[in-house]
Amino acid sequence: MTIKKVCVLGAPADQGIPLVASLLEHGFEVTAGVRRDNAMAETPFPDLPTVHADITDADAMAQAFAGQDAAAFHLPFEFDREKAAHFGQQIAAGAKRAGLKKIVFNTACFVADHDLDLSAHDGRRDIERALEETGIPCVFIEPTVFMDNQYRIWTRPLIMRDGIFAYPAREDLLINWVCLEDVGQAMTRALMTDAADGMHVPIGGPEALLGDQVAANLTEAIGRPVRFQSLAPEEFAARMSELVTGSREVQPLSIYDGMAKFYAFYNSQPTSPLLVDPQNARDLLGMEPTSHLDWAKSKDWTAGLPG
Repeated sequence: MTIKKVCVLGAPADQGIPLVASLLEHGFEVTAGVRRDNAMAETPFPDLPTVHADITDADAMAQAFAGQDAAAFHLPFEFDREKAAHFGQQIAAGAKRAGLKKIVFNTACFVADHDLDLSAHDGRRDIERALEETGIPCVFIEPTVFMDNQYRIWTRPLIMRDGIFAYPAREDLLINWVCLEDVGQAMTRALMTDAADGMHVPIGGPEALLGDQVAANLTEAIGRPVRFQSLAPEEFAARMSELVTGSREVQPLSIYDGMAKFYAFYNSQPTSPLLVDPQNARDLLGMEPTSHLDWAKSKDWTAGLPG
């Protein structure tokens, strides 16, 4: 099966940009499925062709996918499970009508093989199920936790100002952190081979790290001491809410509430759910994951921060 033309949903977002870059590097013809005509204007790919894509409307998705060979995408976290399932159903219906040859879905989080009574997680499973039921070959790329979370506005300023990497992981929680570029590479490679068709492929970095080990790598990369501070998930959510809304009150079904519940689950398990054997991705996709230290050294940690 030859895949040439790929429609990318979420192309302007931080997970979409590395995917677009990887696809273009490997010679794919990429179209961004977007809600706004000028959505790509402020990205590194302002001239990328776009098509209107409304994930709540099967007809719109069929039109967006028309003439494409494949779709590759992540979706916003939706903490109302019924809404998440509806997204999956509409995308699936559009993909089937358009006759896509392959679908690659980046879940953007760990996904268990059963419901966890966590709405965002269980909604991801509903989306996967809807896509599988199309009969189109699907590959589900399931990342652990993004290294890039350490670089975001809710973590990096504290790292650089106070030398504290604060994160809602317990001290002994091991995580195979993965960078966004590797997720984009995995999705690209899934379009280049049929080895992973029909499979759920957990993606993580090459080593499992404790919070203290992450802080040690950040210390080396940044050139100043960084220590790890384990936050209760509820405190992490309150801090994020305060940063964005000005209030520490965490609203039900908000992204802050949802993230707290994810990490409360991770922290409560006897064995970390965020452990991944990188050999699986090597065998299926022929990719070599990026180490955390190499990723950290590639970043400008002072960019955009007060001097």
